[in-house]
Amino acid sequence: MFEYYICNMADDDIFRRQCVAIERNITPLSKEKLLEDVDGTLIQIYDYAGNTIEVCSDHVTDEVYVKSELELKQFFDITGQ
Repeated sequence: MFEYYICNMADDDIFRRQCVAIERNITPLSKEKLLEDVDGTLIQIYDYAGNTIEVCSDHVTDEVYVKSELELKQFFDITGQ
């Protein structure tokens, strides 16, 4: 499992922007229904070629993170070029 910590505080706007970036850069992608916990935590789950990608704005641990069964760096230009 690969884990990417996006923000050190729960932020629903950053969560939504991360979801948009994943949807733009990783195709074909199957998107499940957005889940919202009673504490306000948002969870979006995707399937890519049988691999699960989970984006979470966790209001309990106060962070935004992505957990994935596959390395996601291959889908993003992380060099800034």
